[in-house]
Amino acid sequence: MAVPPRGLPHQRRGRAPQERTRYPDYDVLENARHWDPVTREVVLARVNDVPPVRFFDAAEAATARAFCAEVMAQDEEPRVPVMEMVDAKLFEAKLDGYRYADMPDDRETWRIVLRALDEAAGGAFADSLRQHEIVAAFASGDLPIAIDVSRAWSVVTRAILSEYYSHPWAWNEIGFGGPAYPRGYMRLSGRDPHERPEAFDMDPVREG
Repeated sequence: MAVPPRGLPHQRRGRAPQERTRYPDYDVLENARHWDPVTREVVLARVNDVPPVRFFDAAEAATARAFCAEVMAQDEEPRVPVMEMVDAKLFEAKLDGYRYADMPDDRETWRIVLRALDEAAGGAFADSLRQHEIVAAFASGDLPIAIDVSRAWSVVTRAILSEYYSHPWAWNEIGFGGPAYPRGYMRLSGRDPHERPEAFDMDPVREG
């Protein structure tokens, strides 16, 4: 389990993944009244309506959930439901519209990756104590897999990151102001009045 940096605040307004964030007094959903009705409905559905699992089978879903949590270091509740959001994307065939010429369809790539994770774990990846080690090997290109490992990593992590950062809890985590329509932004530099200052300024790259 990753240990949060010392001094990282707990979320005080709204929700954020694991309730730890640099913006503890910021809740992007407080801006919802400024969004147009269609945008508001779409964004609120990401919070209130976790999609059912329809693409992955039960074993695949367990592996995918553990994999997504490990990639995004979501060690505690509340968690952004990344696996369910990825599952919905794959089930509804809302793919990126392109793929590597030598790679299978993204849906098949996901299934190949999940099988490889289970095989590397010697059983169910979701039950393995070696999840971090296995994912690190995948990231570095050392996971035994039937397709190009670096491209497989790119395909699955692109989906994970896209879904994670589409969720309002992740917006709270990074201080993102959310949709700007129809209100728009007031300032080209500095914070708008509805934004909040960062309460924790450790650089995770240089100091982490």
